[in-house]
Amino acid sequence: QVQLVESGGGLVQAGGSLTLSCAASGRIFSAMAWFRQAPGKEREFVVGMRWNDGVEYKYYGDSVKGRFTVSGDEANNTVYLQMNSLKPADTAVYYCAGTAYYTGTYYRIDDYDTWGQGTQVAVSS
Repeated sequence: QVQLVESGGGLVQAGGSLTLSCAASGRIFSAMAWFRQAPGKEREFVVGMRWNDGVEYKYYGDSVKGRFTVSGDEANNTVYLQMNSLKPADTAVYYCAGTAYYTGTYYRIDDYDTWGQGTQVAVSS
C-alpha cells in the first residue's frame, strides 16, 4: 500500500517552532513536498524537495523563506519540515505529498499523485 504518514503537528505560540515529519511507504518517491490549507483558502505550496542522480534540490514558497527549512532522507523517503518564527497566518492543515515521476514543476497540486491525511498546525497570537 502506497501511503504518506505525517506527524508532528500541534499548537504553538507565535514565534515558536514545530517540526513535521512525513514517512513514505510502498513506493520510492523522487519528489516530495509540503502543502497547507487554511480554512476557507486554497491549498498552497509550502516547501518541496527532490532527488536526482544523488543531487538534492530544495524549494520554498515565498511566504516561508527564511523561516521554514525542508530536509529529507532519500534512502528512507522521509521528509521533514522545520518551522521557526511561526505566525498565526501559518495556521493550517499541513499535507505531505509525493510523486515518483517529477513533472518539471514542484509547486502545483497536480505535480503530486500521493497525499497524506494532513496534520493540524495552530499558531496562537
